[in-house]
Amino acid sequence: MDTKALEKIALSVRSLSMDAIQKANSGHPGLPLGAAELGAVLYGDILKHDPSCPSWRNRDRFVLSAGHGSLFLYGLLHLAGYKDISLEDIKTFRQIGSRAAGHPEYGLAGGIETTTGPLGQGFATAVGMAVAETMLAARFNTDNYAVVDHYTYVLVGDGCLMEGVSAEASSFAGHFQLGKLIVFYDSNKITIDGSTDLTFTEDVAKRYEAYGWQVLNGSMYDFAEIASLIEKAKAETAKPSIIILKSIIGKGAPHKQNTADVHGAPLGTEELAAAKAALGIHGDFFIAPEAVAYFKKKQDEWEKMRTTWEASFEAWAKENPEKKAEWDLFFSDTSLPAVLPVFNAGDKLATRTAGNKALGAIAAANPFLVGGSADLKGPNAVGLPATVPNAADYSVANRAGRYIHFGIREFAMAAISNGITLHGGLRAYCATFMVFADYLRPALRLSALMKQPVIYVLTHDSIYVGEDGPTHQPIEHLASLRIIPNVRVLRPADAEETAVAWEMALENTAGPTVLALSRQNLTVFEKADPDWRDTIRTGAYVVKKEDNPNVIIIATGSEVGLALDAAKKTEAKSKKKVQVVSMISRELFEEQPTELQDTIIPGGHCECGCVKIVVAEAGVRAGWERWTEPKTILAIDRFGESGPAEKVAAYLGFTSDALAALCAE
Repeated sequence: MDTKALEKIALSVRSLSMDAIQKANSGHPGLPLGAAELGAVLYGDILKHDPSCPSWRNRDRFVLSAGHGSLFLYGLLHLAGYKDISLEDIKTFRQIGSRAAGHPEYGLAGGIETTTGPLGQGFATAVGMAVAETMLAARFNTDNYAVVDHYTYVLVGDGCLMEGVSAEASSFAGHFQLGKLIVFYDSNKITIDGSTDLTFTEDVAKRYEAYGWQVLNGSMYDFAEIASLIEKAKAETAKPSIIILKSIIGKGAPHKQNTADVHGAPLGTEELAAAKAALGIHGDFFIAPEAVAYFKKKQDEWEKMRTTWEASFEAWAKENPEKKAEWDLFFSDTSLPAVLPVFNAGDKLATRTAGNKALGAIAAANPFLVGGSADLKGPNAVGLPATVPNAADYSVANRAGRYIHFGIREFAMAAISNGITLHGGLRAYCATFMVFADYLRPALRLSALMKQPVIYVLTHDSIYVGEDGPTHQPIEHLASLRIIPNVRVLRPADAEETAVAWEMALENTAGPTVLALSRQNLTVFEKADPDWRDTIRTGAYVVKKEDNPNVIIIATGSEVGLALDAAKKTEAKSKKKVQVVSMISRELFEEQPTELQDTIIPGGHCECGCVKIVVAEAGVRAGWERWTEPKTILAIDRFGESGPAEKVAAYLGFTSDALAALCAE
């Protein structure tokens, strides 16, 4: 270990951080100043990575969960030689166009493994990366070759450990004995409001011992000790490790270190000058020549590490051509077609049940698909049939299992699913009741922000949950999910649509997909459009067609059946011709060209009123005003009631008679 070089790396991280934050007049200097030594050890000596090839499959992953300290990461990536983070990016920190965004953003630069900032989520996402490592290792490693063999490192702060998602993820990681997960706790006892004694006096070490973790303690400022603690963490293969490093927030700022003032604001010109004088820094954006020289020497070492693995990988591929073919599939963005289940008109089954049949077929054809639910395997109907390869539960004894019992941890489940997908090689789905999307929404938002194709299976999608009552009957949830950018919400209307919806979800690699599925049985109906399996991919298609219709009912999910019944009643009582459209995805349909929309909803863009548009959905009307007037939307703008499903619907006035009355007005 070259201690002098590591000291210069730490000094350079402090220098870049102080100056970038001061120039931006915005940022969080406390963490990068306080934890610079850890960064120097990690990037200088510990991490298995190659800045010239940031996407190397067998690299160690590092996640800065405390993403507000982003210059810690940017400074180290620049020093280590990651080309995406230039000195100019650091000088334009927090400015439009800079890759050095306020918080690390996945996709802006190599070396940023996930978007962080919302505290605790980076931690939970890293747990997913560690899960993925174990799954892929079990799948692809052989007696002679370990082509998947790397660690996941995380830096957390007091704020990360206060957030509930970190508790969920820590409990999960301890239970599943993720021994290659190593977490560094920057324990400086300061948050924005002041000392952690204001709110956070628990014994973190005992807490993590109770979770089943190995707990290690040391100083943030002893290079040799940090390296030694990491070796101890690696030696413990049956437990994840948390290394508690006592630190001084803002170390090096003589008048502000160890205070809340240095957490989330620039040092100010006077304190910046004092810090530079104390640290022996001359000039702005100083980078020590010794740090540059050290990392230049490391380039060859890292490249050799990677090329050695590549040679081993090639030898493995020759010995295991079938595994190599699978590897190529796992790490591609493509999916294989599945033999979907066949349903017949008149069949009655819940779309969650149909979804399970489709999932089984798709998972059988696509071995990279893994996932599970938040203790709702049966109610969500997301278990993998025994005929699916490796359908068994993921466990300590069976890392190749593809079904994950996430436990009652919706938020962590979604964040872990993000991590599994971000890692590469696997595609994750997760499931819960739709009403509990409220628990996982922050991680779904990050799925969308990072454009990660996690599949969210949300069942029990309406008041037809029935007896469980308003606490379990989603009312506002469809609307709230649709307004998240990049999220594709699919609400199939029967078993046939559900099978295609699962295909659409797997095909969507540009962001997350929500499958909104019913608890109650729905009747499979005849489709007027002979090419509906293709047309539905536009977001909508014609179920019941009329030439020159007087009324068009737009419906989603279970309400399509309601619409067909209402259409019959309307036509029986009047000469009006009623066309019915199933809109499986409103946002997808609204992305289509106007000309295409008009072929499915003729008159939808006409202001003359020649065609009456009526909408039916068992949820709030918000968002449907795009298609018609509020008075012609059959919706539910109040919370539900406890009782049998059909009686609840009748009590709330959500019936085919009510819909027919809207058509007839």
